[in-house]
This record gives sequence, structure tokens and C-alpha cells, in this order.
Amino acid sequence: MVIVVGVFAMEPGDRARFLESRTDQVAATRSEPGCLDYSFAADAGDPGRVRLLERWESMAALEAHVAALGAAPSAGRPAVPARTVELTVFSADPVTPPWA
Repeated sequence: MVIVVGVFAMEPGDRARFLESRTDQVAATRSEPGCLDYSFAADAGDPGRVRLLERWESMAALEAHVAALGAAPSAGRPAVPARTVELTVFSADPVTPPWA
């Protein structure tokens, strides 16, 4: 499994518009082959932060997603810009949680 964790920083007043601007992207991505989960969420402790969580079956599926984003007609300037974007990709193997 491949996991992408992201943090988007923006003006606090832009956060709701930022999340709304991603609605179509979320729906489209969730229907892509190999996508297990894809979501943007408001950070409960920081009004100028949005978190991204992606889970993919494989690196090939994530690479296909990135290629599709780059080829999309809207692949230019975002509707609501972020001041900074931090994305980290992890390769993960599920384990038994300590509370199980």
C-alpha cells in the first residue's frame, strides 16, 4: 500500500473555498483504479491548514493518478492557492494495531 500525507497552508479565510474547490477532484480520484481512499480535511486546530490523505494499492496506481492530474484541462493555476504544500509518500504494510 502507498500512503500520501499532505499539508496545505492557506489564508484562514480561504479554507472553505479551497475545500469546496476540491470536491470534483475528490470524486474523480476515488473512482480511479487502485485508489483506496482520497480526502481533504480541515485541520481542527489550525484554520489556515488543510490535510490530505491518500491510500493507493500500488505506486503504479499513484503514478497514473499524478499523470492524470497533470493532463487534466484544469491543471494550471489552482482556483484557491495554498501558501505552502507539503506532500510525503510512504510505502506501508498493514499491521495488527496495539488495541486489537
